[in-house]
Amino acid sequence: MIPFHSNRDTVTIFIHYRYIAMNKKFDRRNFVKFSAGSSFEDTGPMSARASKETRREPVAGKTLRLGFIGIGGRGSYHLNAALGIEGVEVPAICELKSVRLYQAKRWIEEAGLPSPRLYDHGPEDFKRLCETEDLDAIICSTPWEYHTPICVAAMKNNKHAVTEVPICITLEEAWEIVETYESTGKWATLGLEFFYNLPILNMIQKGLFGDIVHAETGYIHDLRRVKFTPDEEPWRLQHSLDRNGNLYPDHPMASMLPALDINHGDRFDYIQSMSTNSVMLNNYAALNYGKDSLYAKAKVSLGDYNASLLRTVNGKMMTIIHDTSTPHPREDYRVQGTKGVYLSNGKRIYIEGLSPKEHEWEPADKYLKDYAHPVTLNYNPPPRKGGAIQGHGGGGTQTPQHWDRLVRALREDRLPDWDVYDSVTSSAIVPLSCASVANKSQAIDFPDFTRGKWKTRPRINLV
Repeated sequence: MIPFHSNRDTVTIFIHYRYIAMNKKFDRRNFVKFSAGSSFEDTGPMSARASKETRREPVAGKTLRLGFIGIGGRGSYHLNAALGIEGVEVPAICELKSVRLYQAKRWIEEAGLPSPRLYDHGPEDFKRLCETEDLDAIICSTPWEYHTPICVAAMKNNKHAVTEVPICITLEEAWEIVETYESTGKWATLGLEFFYNLPILNMIQKGLFGDIVHAETGYIHDLRRVKFTPDEEPWRLQHSLDRNGNLYPDHPMASMLPALDINHGDRFDYIQSMSTNSVMLNNYAALNYGKDSLYAKAKVSLGDYNASLLRTVNGKMMTIIHDTSTPHPREDYRVQGTKGVYLSNGKRIYIEGLSPKEHEWEPADKYLKDYAHPVTLNYNPPPRKGGAIQGHGGGGTQTPQHWDRLVRALREDRLPDWDVYDSVTSSAIVPLSCASVANKSQAIDFPDFTRGKWKTRPRINLV
């Protein structure tokens, strides 16, 4: 089995229809400078950690003060969601694009809050925000390369951090987040990533499926158009050019981490990953931009389809798929136990001894209703200020449950549903899968970020 030491190859940046060779190494202290289509860039070191004497008091019962770094499609959604919650203030915002910055400023003022301080003095200005503002937490919605540096800057300056996925892109970054949390007491997590399929989790934890032996999930989402729209999410295409592995595990892992008790009685032992060849992105580019375009001729590292197998110390197995380049509807997951199985496509279930016909699927609707999770049953959305939430993922007119739960955690001065160890475990699948693919799908040891604490950490209990 191969121990993994992560390393990033030279990167090539596509900016609109121009090809620029940067010839710079990607690591946590030397970040690629993106085009105007990107919101952040950074090449400097992290600021020094704030002393323990400057730590704020617990926030329970207090108005929450949040700073937002990155206010693009997803960042504007989070900002708009937060502005609809009573007792949440936004004293500071950081964004490179002036249109986004001043839109966010207007939204904050229209919500009846004081005008925020603006941080737009270049790609490293998030450090100044973290160093100077008195905040309970920062919300990070930037390109992937900046998630770890922003989280670390926040923790070292006496603030919690919540980031969009992934929380890290290398193992070095994963360990940096863990070690900073353990030394400062301030956490950084995927705290706005909600645990999906709660009725199934409830069935699993009540033993309806028996002991779970295998789960299959994945990020199976046709993103060809998005990858060739640089003003929206330029980093997506860049990572497809640079990396070959399972590049977006965090959304599907939201269902599987609690279902498999990862870091809470079990942990991942090793991973094996395999990718197909890559043709779909070049074909899409040739069709839409011409067969002689730079996009059509670019070397794409990411295989069109990646399947990764993970085995746990206690003998469970998980299959996780990544496919963002082929034409298909979105897919979800399957979970198999010693007593039965659930398949999300078509919402089908089979429970030995309970299902009416032996070895035949039955509709899962009754089970999903009978095992509705208490978190869902007891959720009474507080009134939301304003209309529908704007930004990528918006449209709802009530307080999103993941935002309600994050605010509760901050006010109670506790970790959110996703804790630090679970967050880095989820995102670490990316570099580990890339290492396995690069080594002819050989098994790669999975780090134990809990350093043995997984054996005694209690099962995730959202109630």
